[in-house]
Amino acid sequence: MDKRTLEKYRKVLMAEKEKILNQINSLSADTLSSSQRESSGDLSGYSMHMADVGTDNFQRELALGLVSNEQQVLYRVNEALKRIDEGNYGLCEVCSGKIKDARLKALPFATMCISCKEKEEARGGR
Repeated sequence: MDKRTLEKYRKVLMAEKEKILNQINSLSADTLSSSQRESSGDLSGYSMHMADVGTDNFQRELALGLVSNEQQVLYRVNEALKRIDEGNYGLCEVCSGKIKDARLKALPFATMCISCKEKEEARGGR
């Protein structure tokens, strides 16, 4: 892949990285940094209703799941940036063939060509 194309993908990956970091920070600040009582706005000494506690717990677990997913994508983006630096970005990690530009445009952190990814999924892989 030529340097101009690599720089284009580096910019796309860096923008994706920034977007993910903003989402993680936003989720962390909004949901995970305050106690259940603070997030509900109830600062009185009275106990919260069980349904409210359940809803708050669900929302916290959902936020934790979203943060976890975002962290996985962030890892994949960082790995793609590392592959650019190492000179093997755009090459399938299984067959060493070229990953098509259409796939990289759709999923800039792809590590496999479509053929190898289909085979992996057919075997029940991720």
